[in-house]
Amino acid sequence: MRADKTLVHAVLVLFALAVPQWAAAENSKDVGEYVIHYNAFPSDVLSPQISRQYGLARSKERGILNITVLRKVMGTASQPVSAWVKATATNLSGQLRSIPMREIRERNAIYYIAQMRVADQETLRFNVRVQPIGTKETYTVEFSQQFHTR
Repeated sequence: MRADKTLVHAVLVLFALAVPQWAAAENSKDVGEYVIHYNAFPSDVLSPQISRQYGLARSKERGILNITVLRKVMGTASQPVSAWVKATATNLSGQLRSIPMREIRERNAIYYIAQMRVADQETLRFNVRVQPIGTKETYTVEFSQQFHTR
C-alpha cells in the first residue's frame, strides 16, 4: 500500500510542488487489476514554470482535468499504463462538452491532462471513460467539481 501511494505521488509530479494541498487532492477508483486516479482544479494554482513546461494556461477561468491509470502488480508498486481516455463534462444546465485529453509521459509516469473553460461557481459533472491499451474493458469514472474564479 505504501509503495502504491509513493508511485501515485510520483505520477502526479506535474502538480507536486505547483499546486496547493487542497487542489492536489486526488480521488481514485479501483477497477479490477487497475486503479484510476482523477482530479480537477483551477489552473491558476500552477506555478509559472509548470505552466510553461506543459503548455498550460494559468487562469482562474481555466480548469485542469488530470487522469492516471495504474496497473496493480502483486508485491510491488503499481505500474502506470497507457490508455484510451475520453472525457466529457456537463454543467448544471445540462450543457455537454467534450474534453480532449492529451497524454504526458515523464520518466516512469503516464498521465492524461486537459484544460477547459470554467465560470465562477460552476459545477461540472465529469464522465471519464478509460480503456487501458491492450484490453477490451472500458471503465467509467464520474465525479463533480465546483470551480471558483473570483
